[in-house]
Amino acid sequence: MTLLQKFFSFLQWMDNIPDHIVWEILSRMKKTNDRNAVSLVCRRLYYLDNAQRHCIKVGCGMDPADEALTCLCIRFQNLSKVEITYSGWMSKLGKQLDDKGLLILAKHCPLLTDLSLSYCTFITDVGLRYLASSSKLSSLRLNFTPRITGCGILSLVVGCKNLSRLHLIRCLNVSSVEWLEYLGKLGTLEDLSIKNCRAIGEGDLIKLGLGWQKLRRLQFEVDANYRYMKVYDRLSVDRWLKQHVPCENLFELSLVNCIISPGRGLTCVLRKCKNLQKIHLDMCVGVRDCDIICLSQRSSDLKSVSFRVPSDFSLPSLVNNPLRLTDESLKALSQNCSKLEAVRISFSDGEFPSSSSFTLSGILCLINKCPVRQLSLDHVYSFNDVGMEALCAAEYLETLELVRCQEISDEGLQLVSQFPRLCILRLSKCLGISDDGLKPLIGSLKLDFLAIEDCPQISERGVQGAAKSVSFRQDLSWMY
Repeated sequence: MTLLQKFFSFLQWMDNIPDHIVWEILSRMKKTNDRNAVSLVCRRLYYLDNAQRHCIKVGCGMDPADEALTCLCIRFQNLSKVEITYSGWMSKLGKQLDDKGLLILAKHCPLLTDLSLSYCTFITDVGLRYLASSSKLSSLRLNFTPRITGCGILSLVVGCKNLSRLHLIRCLNVSSVEWLEYLGKLGTLEDLSIKNCRAIGEGDLIKLGLGWQKLRRLQFEVDANYRYMKVYDRLSVDRWLKQHVPCENLFELSLVNCIISPGRGLTCVLRKCKNLQKIHLDMCVGVRDCDIICLSQRSSDLKSVSFRVPSDFSLPSLVNNPLRLTDESLKALSQNCSKLEAVRISFSDGEFPSSSSFTLSGILCLINKCPVRQLSLDHVYSFNDVGMEALCAAEYLETLELVRCQEISDEGLQLVSQFPRLCILRLSKCLGISDDGLKPLIGSLKLDFLAIEDCPQISERGVQGAAKSVSFRQDLSWMY
């Protein structure tokens, strides 16, 4: 049988396969290039792929942009998720998609529920007003869309009554927050992420009002270079005390570079969460032990905690008294949160933390009393070989990550072979360990995965055979 005869035989075989089997075959193809190639084999596969394609990701390759997007929307009529990104865009790649592109989406994608726009620098409030007619839109992500303002977002949320997820990242001109107040009254928002939007401060979040009751996930990150812009907004801070914040259903909370007034502001959120399972506090000034103790008592189902704290507070002008989290917070978590599985502790610089901050005693208290499966320590100089020895009794620990933990030596690293359930080990920028520390692991097949990054005394040869899968990288520029 010739190759041409085999091809026609294949086409005839394809015509006899039931639709549901072909759909199953197509659904297992995750790569866009594979689906595009298969759709060219025969007309039936082409039309079935068109009907099944629910999401696309486009960007710099669209030229001319409007015509290309129109063709894609007409071809894939069941699109529900669209991602448009112009990362790395240059003018020679052709004109970017502008407001007319959002009009095309609103007109030709009636099933659109999820839209992500990244580095779309030509889209303005006009485009968001076009998008407001997409009544099914429930998720919107804007990443560096500098021409968008609060007015554009307000017009969109007024039109899109089903919006449950809103992510704003580096939207530098979004200053007014009437849209936040409107979303609060609408009561549909479940996932809110605001990162590095310079004109939006911690106090503005109170405007969500009763919308807090529906909210399950909040990520709020302040640009570190502009973190003090709205600290003295006393009016909004006082509103936190007077207004009820119904955040009992909050499932995940992440705060980065926030100024938290003791007993006010976002402290109210920490003290009222009942169902929180994941919390991340990164360089948040003003959080006290009593806040974490109260949180641990109310959110006993907490499963993941992540703290990144400065080694020394030097902010007397912003905080009445030097404040820091201490072992008291860790002890409260160990006593009240019996489901805690993931712990990450990090210090912001290389100074030795003082005795009033997290110490080895507090960390081991968590390990001993909670079923911790994932432990990550960054710049925690108090964690040494004694800590590694204590981990030999950590019966639940499966993943260990040590970054810039300079008090760990080869003797401590050799104890890894005695950890009961450890299967993933990541070591980064650790100065005190060498190839000798990994020798007990060579050929043992204990670890499923070992990652070594930028550890000057560990060689690529020294990691061979230390785990079933090994990743090695050596870049020592961080030392100079």
